[in-house]
Amino acid sequence: MNTSVANTARMLWAALRMLLVLTVVTGIAYPLLVTGIGQLAFHDKADGSMVKVDGKEIGSRLIGQSWNIKGTDKPDPKWFQGRPSNSGYDPLATGSSQLGASDPTLVKNVKTAKKQVAEFNGVSEAEVPKDAVTGSASAIDPDISPQYAKIQVKRVAEANGLTVAQVEKLVKDHTRGRTLGFLDQPRVNVLELNVALKELAEN
Repeated sequence: MNTSVANTARMLWAALRMLLVLTVVTGIAYPLLVTGIGQLAFHDKADGSMVKVDGKEIGSRLIGQSWNIKGTDKPDPKWFQGRPSNSGYDPLATGSSQLGASDPTLVKNVKTAKKQVAEFNGVSEAEVPKDAVTGSASAIDPDISPQYAKIQVKRVAEANGLTVAQVEKLVKDHTRGRTLGFLDQPRVNVLELNVALKELAEN
């Protein structure tokens, strides 16, 4: 009986030591190592890919945001607009509308949005691309298609006192191609584009 109790005690002590070792290794040492590597090798991405203007963080290049007239829910004509967001660009409430492609509500919303986007940018409804009237699965997509950026150029140029050629070049300079040449789609980051637009308009 005593031998059995002693063996059990040794096994429990061994298990406890293993638990302590694994806790230190996997719960403390490994996270610190990975965080350190991330900060050294990918400092910007590890910190959320934040964009700063005049030393102040204005957003993340990974998260879309609204570009409305201050204090309203109306889009500001001075800025390039991003994709619609089902969550109001809230990163804590991501997700699509969950409406199917044939859902009458979605069809109606898309038709209404297409008309509004066309009128806002002074183009025909046929020129409005899909990403201008439909949200992404995450609801916080920070990018738009070059086609959506293109139909906004004239409106943005006029609102900022710039030439169409100047704004077209800005869009071209901020258009990224497919990753590795075959992944994703060509895209334009709205936050980065609007930051560059602000700098151009102020010079």
